[in-house]
Amino acid sequence: MGRPSLSDVSTKQQRIAEIARQVPVALTSLSHHIDLNWLYEAYRRTRKDGAPGVDGQTAKEYERELEANLQSLLDRAKSGERYKTPPVRRVYIPKGDGSTRPLGIPTCEDKVLQRAVVMAMEPVYEQDFLDCSYGFRPGRSAHQALETGWKRLMDMGGGWVMEVDIRKFFDTLDHRHLRDILDRRVRDGVIRRLIGKWLKAGVMESGSHIRPEAGTPQGGVISPLLANIYLHEVLDVWFEREVKPRMRGASFLIRYADDLIMGFKLESDAHRVLDVLPKRFGKYGLTLHPDKTRLVDFRKPQEPEDTGKGRPGSFDLLGFTFFWAKSRKGNWVVKQRTAKSRLRVALSRVKEWCKANRHRPIGEQQQALAQKLRGHYGYFGITGNSWQIAKFRYEVVMLWRKWLSRRSQKARMNWETFNRLLMRYPLPAPIAIHSIYRNAVKP
Repeated sequence: MGRPSLSDVSTKQQRIAEIARQVPVALTSLSHHIDLNWLYEAYRRTRKDGAPGVDGQTAKEYERELEANLQSLLDRAKSGERYKTPPVRRVYIPKGDGSTRPLGIPTCEDKVLQRAVVMAMEPVYEQDFLDCSYGFRPGRSAHQALETGWKRLMDMGGGWVMEVDIRKFFDTLDHRHLRDILDRRVRDGVIRRLIGKWLKAGVMESGSHIRPEAGTPQGGVISPLLANIYLHEVLDVWFEREVKPRMRGASFLIRYADDLIMGFKLESDAHRVLDVLPKRFGKYGLTLHPDKTRLVDFRKPQEPEDTGKGRPGSFDLLGFTFFWAKSRKGNWVVKQRTAKSRLRVALSRVKEWCKANRHRPIGEQQQALAQKLRGHYGYFGITGNSWQIAKFRYEVVMLWRKWLSRRSQKARMNWETFNRLLMRYPLPAPIAIHSIYRNAVKP
């Protein structure tokens, strides 16, 4: 069988979107779009370099008999009980505050099937999702969320910003409420049965199979979509329809998955929402972190600066710290820099890599470190953050020299020797790839 063209799947998705737009009620027939061509495209969109799941099978191994594997997957998925959902393999990744975040790794086959279901459901929910939501949506990104936040605050001249932290959101997402929310838009039997199985599949940790009664594993392909569906109902629609009309001043919400802020021109509006927000989340089985959910005085500084208001606060969003500072022209503007916690975690990972790989050939180390630097610049390289990304490169250089010097007792590397090495094996210079000022979203 020949590989399908992308246009085949895109045409079907456009048709799903058109139906969903015209019929704003629950759709009962979606899974018939999922055929062998659809699974081929789902496999193409699935990351091939990810860690294997509990069965240990890699994408390369799965691809050896790709058509047979996909046909078998399709038959089992549509037959009902024949598809057995394996548990996800749980690992832990470090967070900026020193704690760890659980991550669930599905099997290769499960990733493909979850991607196929996402491809069928996404066109439906894209008709419903609001502009305030940016996470894991086609054509939307974290940088767009950051740009919007910057623009809203500049337009408002500052105000009061609420940092909202939902405690263990992906671990506590209530299955009963999720099923009720899904009922309003998707009632296809095959798709709903698969989602139910994934929610109940549980996790494998230290040889034990744990079946939690709530939550959806971070790392699952379908988890971000389910999170968006849940918070669209719990938060986005509520804020747009119930909160904003009752505010005396301007307000906005920006959400990227479960990372979110709310902005208010008036302090009284901010306190009113902060008072009712725990009740709103509690209605759906969610709780706010009492220490990480806070209201920040982010009003624009006044002249003169000794008016008694004090220095304005700062807040974090998507790995960046927002703060007020003077522009080159002497005006107060909102700026962004790498959050200290994210910088600390990034450098810690580089340190561990340099330590573990210090005996590899210099050329291989240079290529790996260059890739890490470009990845860092690709996300944190925004206008106004040049000093922070330059600092990151400087610290990476220092760490590289330190661990190269520890290759052996005789390998102590002075600066003259190391600088010659850097000339032969250069590391990329810091560059601001994204410009929030040139590309700021229009109101």
